[in-house]
Amino acid sequence: MNSKKNDQTPVTQPQTKTASQHLADAVVDGTLNSATLHIYSQTGAGLDIGDLTRQMHIAGAEITKGDFSRVERLLAYQFLTLNEMFNNLAQRAKGQNNFKATETLARLAFKAQSQARATAETLSVMKNPQPYIKQANIAHGHQQVNNGLVTTAPTRTEKNKFVPNELLENHKDVTVLDTRAPRQTSRADTPMETVGEKHRTQKH
Repeated sequence: MNSKKNDQTPVTQPQTKTASQHLADAVVDGTLNSATLHIYSQTGAGLDIGDLTRQMHIAGAEITKGDFSRVERLLAYQFLTLNEMFNNLAQRAKGQNNFKATETLARLAFKAQSQARATAETLSVMKNPQPYIKQANIAHGHQQVNNGLVTTAPTRTEKNKFVPNELLENHKDVTVLDTRAPRQTSRADTPMETVGEKHRTQKH
């Protein structure tokens, strides 16, 4: 009589997280910022904070995968908003009769214009990234990048380095000058002999 063995493995039920664990995940993951975003969005009870948290998590996952299309759209919207702020403040500054109020509004308008320009530059860098050189050895002087190749310019010491002329050194009739340092002059004067009669000046 054959007995069949029961080979069924027990199935473990997925454990559900507690409310505290969900909050801990949101704090560590950064999606708890959805509470701050919910306040500034001024949507009130019409926006569920749980839905906002899930959308923020999706947006973060897109960026980690290299998809910056959402960021580019947000920066474009911010650029348009900052530009409208500049126009609004500039028009309000023009309509003031008080110099102090005009100066304050004009300063705020220029700040909005500066932020709009910075936002546009950020978008330009994201759409047209500059080439990045991973390794650059600056220990051997100035370097130049030509067509993706890094070339090192010669240093001043290398430029002034003396290269002997092989044609002159190998020529039999040419004496190579002694370039060694000159000897120091001795303090002791050497005795001089008396000039002989044949070398003296003749008296007339």
